Amino acid sequence: MRVIGLLVKHDLDMVRGANPFYSHVQFGANNFCQRHNISLMVATMDVDISNHPLSWPAMINQNQIDGLIMAGAFIDDSVEILKRKMDFPIVLVDSYSSTLDCDSIVTDNVGGAKKAVQYLVKNGHERIGLAGWNPFSPPSIQLRQQGYLQVLNAYGLKPFIVETELSRAGGQKAAAKLLANRQVTALFCCNDETALGAMSAIRELGLSVPGDVSVIGFDNIDLAAEISPALTTVHVQKSWMGALGVQALIDRVRNPDKPQTTVVVATDLVIRESVACIAQPD
Repeated sequence: MRVIGLLVKHDLDMVRGANPFYSHVQFGANNFCQRHNISLMVATMDVDISNHPLSWPAMINQNQIDGLIMAGAFIDDSVEILKRKMDFPIVLVDSYSSTLDCDSIVTDNVGGAKKAVQYLVKNGHERIGLAGWNPFSPPSIQLRQQGYLQVLNAYGLKPFIVETELSRAGGQKAAAKLLANRQVTALFCCNDETALGAMSAIRELGLSVPGDVSVIGFDNIDLAAEISPALTTVHVQKSWMGALGVQALIDRVRNPDKPQTTVVVATDLVIRESVACIAQPD
C-alpha cells in the first residue's frame, strides 16, 4: 500500500479551516503513515445537516489512492455504489453504515455519555438537560443521547431535551430554553462546540458556570481547556482513531478475507472547572 486517502467531512454551515476534531484524526493517521512509508492524501467532503455526503473529491474520481479512510460522515446506500466502482478497501472512522461492508473505528459514545451524566448525578444534579441532539442527528449523537437516557432511567430522573442542531447556535438555543424557568441545574452537551454555545447563553442570561449551571461536553477539543471556566468533557481518542484507521486498512490488504471488524475506542472523563457539586452533605 503506497497511497492512502483520508476523506474528512465538512459541514456546509462551518467556515473552511482546521476542524477541531478531525484535525487530530488526520494527525494520528499522518504519523502512522510516515512510520510505514505511506503517503497520505487528504480531502474534505461537504455533508448536509444529517451528515450525508454531497460530493466526492478528485482523489476518488480519478482513482489516485490504494485505500480510503472516511472520517465523520454518515454513510448511506450511495457509498455502496462507490465501493463497487472503486477497487480499494474502505475503513470508516467515526462513521457509520447500515449497508456498507467495511471495517470501522468508532468511539464508545454510549459509555462516554454515561460517564458524563453519572458524574453530574454524583455531584447532586437531578435536573439535567441535553443539548445538541435532534431526531436527524448522526448515529454517534443518537448513541450519546441513549447514554444520557440510560443514566436518567437508572436513577429515575426526568429528561429535559431541547431538539437542536449540533453547534454553538444549538447550544445557545437549548440553554436559553431550558434556563428560561430554571428547569435544569446542569447541561450535558453532545459535543464541545455545543457546550461553548450553551456557556455563552448562560452568561447572557446573567448566570454563571458552574455557580448557577453546570456544563459538560464531549470530544475534548483543544479549546475546552482554554476557555474560562475550563470545560469538563469526555475525551475522545481522536489521534488514535486516525492511526487505528490506517492500521485497519493495512490489515485488510494483508488479509482480504478476514471478517468485518469494528473497533470501539474507550473514552475518558476529563474533569475541569465547569461542574459544581450541589449534593447535600450526609
